Amino acid sequence: MWRTRDARIPFWRWRHNALRRPSDIAEAWVVLVAWVLAIAGGTATGLACAWTVEDTLARQRVERQEVSAVLTADAPRTVVVSPAGQTDARVPAEVSWTGADGAVHHGRALVDPGTPTGTAVSVWTDGTERITSAPASPLDAAVRTVLLGTFAGAGSALLVLAVGRMVRWRMEDRSVASWGPEWEQVGPMWRRTTS
Repeated sequence: MWRTRDARIPFWRWRHNALRRPSDIAEAWVVLVAWVLAIAGGTATGLACAWTVEDTLARQRVERQEVSAVLTADAPRTVVVSPAGQTDARVPAEVSWTGADGAVHHGRALVDPGTPTGTAVSVWTDGTERITSAPASPLDAAVRTVLLGTFAGAGSALLVLAVGRMVRWRMEDRSVASWGPEWEQVGPMWRRTTS
């Protein structure tokens, strides 16, 4: 009952009070440190994650090039259905293209079903002349950066707060356990004897 009453008074652990125990002061410091670390650490983690994602996506936009390729075989006419029941409107087919180094490269790209041999298609390649996905647009990159930075920051802040809460639970358990022997000493003095 005393915790409920005191918990409604703001910053009660920091106020001078004859009933304030050293464990109350330690618990107040744990709460303060946990919140400071959660805010500062969450912000730092979120910003670091956002900068990393932004840098990676910007590098992909520079490295990935759209090239014209030619189908070397007819594309299958049937669309592949995944085990989850999802279908892609395109099918994988063999293509070839001439790279920046002048060499002819071969790979598999997604094309419309039934596309005949010799049809020109656009594919994206990375710096090693391998077929890859198209880079994220600037708008898509900005959305990913904000979302991943926010989730990373919030996740790290919640982790710090959870650890702080676990420390507080442990401290409260020790505090409650220490009351048992003290009460055994004080309790008999409160009992009234009647004659």
